[in-house]
Amino acid sequence: QVQLVESGGGLVQVGGSLRLSCATSGRSFATYAMGWFRQAPGEEREFVAAFSWTGTSTYYADSVKGRFTISRDNAKSTVYLQMNSLKPEDTAVYYCAVRISMWAPATTPNGYTYWGQGTQVTVSS
Repeated sequence: QVQLVESGGGLVQVGGSLRLSCATSGRSFATYAMGWFRQAPGEEREFVAAFSWTGTSTYYADSVKGRFTISRDNAKSTVYLQMNSLKPEDTAVYYCAVRISMWAPATTPNGYTYWGQGTQVTVSS
């Protein structure tokens, strides 16, 4: 069992920045394939960013490419999402998740087994 706790969300103006954190339990964090997703009201959960299974590559949704950066600190068992140049359409609850199979898709929610509770990001204009 893996537990994930997101933090760092909040209210920010258009063009601002936030850094989300996701702290995980378990002694195998370095082996976890991590991802970030988001869900706006009335919308389906959508992919934001993720590491490849080996952790050597990263994937981003087109809508956030060039503005968001996923990173990790294995010593702290934490994954981050740095969000810059925020837009109103980035408003959503952001979730981190763990993928436990290399055969599972990295960019869809059904590829992930463990999820955090989410953190709200609101971008005001």
